[in-house]
Amino acid sequence: MHILFVIDPLPGLSAWKDTSVSMMQALVDRGHTLAVCEQGDLFIDNGEVRTSARNISLVPGADLHDQHWWTWQSEPYDQPLVGFGAVLMRKDPPFDMEYFYATHLFDHAVTQGAKVFNSGNAMRSHPEKLAITEFSQFTAPTLVSGSMPRLRDFHALHGDIVVKPLDGMGGAGVFRITRHDTNLRSILETLTDNGSTTIMAQRYIPDITQGDKRILIINGKPIPYSLARIPLAGEARGNLAAGGRGVAQPLTDHDWKIANTLGPVLAKRGLLLVGLDVIGDHLTEVNVTSPTCFVEITEQTEVNVAQEFAKALEFLVEA
Repeated sequence: MHILFVIDPLPGLSAWKDTSVSMMQALVDRGHTLAVCEQGDLFIDNGEVRTSARNISLVPGADLHDQHWWTWQSEPYDQPLVGFGAVLMRKDPPFDMEYFYATHLFDHAVTQGAKVFNSGNAMRSHPEKLAITEFSQFTAPTLVSGSMPRLRDFHALHGDIVVKPLDGMGGAGVFRITRHDTNLRSILETLTDNGSTTIMAQRYIPDITQGDKRILIINGKPIPYSLARIPLAGEARGNLAAGGRGVAQPLTDHDWKIANTLGPVLAKRGLLLVGLDVIGDHLTEVNVTSPTCFVEITEQTEVNVAQEFAKALEFLVEA
């Protein structure tokens, strides 16, 4: 099967820990071939969704810490998305208007016979912060609003909260505001752009010191280990991009309950791969754009997550 990755520029990837690269390796090991393009390479010509792509091959035994882990196998060529066995959307957020437009192109390509994962409609319908509100039985008290008076009231009620933008990633823009924090007004003014931008506020969850757990769900089925991203001392963010340390650990009984509740629902909606973020017993995010942590879990457990993903992809393409 010839598989297209819609992805950020390859030279910018940290290949040694990148989940997309791990996927590529597993797919090549199973006999598939690879092509790549960037989001801006997608286009519609006379009603047909196409892209300008290049074939690549992976260099056997390459040092993934340098820039020579792949080689080009073709010059750029134009091809309809339906001409690939599968299309994997692996561009990182932000989920801006260009990303939004790309999801519509994917939906149109699907009507032409293309097989796209995750589906455009499913990604568009599950904003990663807002998606948790559908499953409020698993969340800490949460407010979504751009109203500074409402946000200040939420802070007064709970005393210790976390606020964050709805379109961030990697912990960017996440602030903890304690009861007597003199920066409350300034932080809210900045994040809401003086009340014109909607943000999320959640009651602070002290269990963050034990890690912000990433639970991976592939075609509705949870991987039995999470990656607990343990924050640096004095830090309220566990994200690896913010310096967190990743420790794989078996899912708890409550982790299983969350994953088994959400997994089948999200799979039916066209989400092959989902990354749930859980702090303590509380769901904090539903990641659907380019979930990560394959490499860390695989290195620390007996589960090869990328191989599980590749098998699930094959099953869905052949179904």
